[in-house]
Amino acid sequence: MNLSGPRRESRSAYMEWAKTRSHARFNLATSGLANFPIAKLRFRLEDLELTSPGGYGYEPLQRRLAAKCEVKPECVVAAAGTSMANHLAMAALIDPGDEVLIEHPTYGLLLDVAEYLSARVCRFPRRFENDFQIDPRELQRVITPRTRLIVITNLHNPSGVFTSESILKEIGDIARKVGAHVLVDEVYLDAYSALAPRSSFHLGETFVVTSSLTKVYGLSGLRCGWILANPPLAERMWRLSDLFAASAAHPAERLSVVALDHLDTIAAHTRSVLETNRALLKNLLDSRKELRAVWPEAGTIVFPLLAISNPNSFFERLRDVYETSVVPGHYFAMPNHFRIGVGGDTEMVAQGLVQLARALDGG
Repeated sequence: MNLSGPRRESRSAYMEWAKTRSHARFNLATSGLANFPIAKLRFRLEDLELTSPGGYGYEPLQRRLAAKCEVKPECVVAAAGTSMANHLAMAALIDPGDEVLIEHPTYGLLLDVAEYLSARVCRFPRRFENDFQIDPRELQRVITPRTRLIVITNLHNPSGVFTSESILKEIGDIARKVGAHVLVDEVYLDAYSALAPRSSFHLGETFVVTSSLTKVYGLSGLRCGWILANPPLAERMWRLSDLFAASAAHPAERLSVVALDHLDTIAAHTRSVLETNRALLKNLLDSRKELRAVWPEAGTIVFPLLAISNPNSFFERLRDVYETSVVPGHYFAMPNHFRIGVGGDTEMVAQGLVQLARALDGG
């Protein structure tokens, strides 16, 4: 038997860039809140254990996630962050060759996973001139009887734009007509706390939702992610997760329970940071003729249009000369845009914005 034949290489260009090229003294490329200090979680070392009792899901964590999301525990599938949640959800929902509709622009890893799973990927636009809102008519134009899944982000990554429940209902109706599911990555949604929107999971079994404590709460290291799905589908995802990890890191599960018990306090910190930092970014955007942006009502990220020639050269110079990083738009297949995040320490964000202005001035 010949085991040396060629294999299709699977990789994520965006993740490789994020891990090797996004770091800078003034990091405006990161899209989440700065790390929440572990000392503020108020736990005792004796509260932690290395090994879980076993089974599918740590029961105290399952109960708290269910309470947070206002669902039954049997609808919750724990996962190692939103990235693994998205992978599990897609792997459970599609077979090789199935048609998947994914918004454009979107978070690159969603495309990478769909392609890794050998799906037939089609795109529908979220247009800058339409404030990056989803137009259901665009979906109607591209959906077919072969479509098994529609994938969107809410808040939208990279623009931070909120999709209303009325639009989500229209998307659900479109999906149901061809027997498809709608996967909604809601990892940024909790930043939209002013209107406290409910999860799209509550719109019916057509919807599958992923999220985590990573982006909005500064708790990336806990890898506390989850999927919301109807119980039979959730059980299928639990069995599928056996192929990726026999069990979760139990100290992280225990710390996630502590974090969920104090989530209101952590959320208050998030609101304070974003209120200050978003104002700084808004002032910069309003003062620069080279930048045009759809200003989202909430969130940690914005996706401005950069009205200069050779934007990639500018991004490289911004990082190498001005020690400031943003995410180049070509990672979202929109090379004249860039994603900027303002969830970091306020002093760092303020200095990064000053550096961005200096780079635009060429000084």
